[in-house]
Amino acid sequence: MLKLSVKPGEYVLIGEEIKVVFTGGSSSNLRILVEAPKDYNIVRSGALERYGMAADPGNEVKYHRERELSPEAKEQIKSILMAERKRARREERAKDAKVKYGM
Repeated sequence: MLKLSVKPGEYVLIGEEIKVVFTGGSSSNLRILVEAPKDYNIVRSGALERYGMAADPGNEVKYHRERELSPEAKEQIKSILMAERKRARREERAKDAKVKYGM
């Protein structure tokens, strides 16, 4: 077993596919983010104990494939994001003009 000391924002890479990011915590808890392919079974020990499961093969949590967005939905999302970016840029330019010209 490997014991590490990390600071918030630091991360640990496990192989090429798994990244564990320490996001903070206190003396009694720890917050982490785990980025891994869905074919890895990642479950907290408390959840296993609560449901009376052992961390053995066959007790994996089953994931359901996420539905693919339709091309129309993707286009709508893209246009909404573009409109938001344009609005934010306009507001930023207006704010800069007020500061520059003392309005």
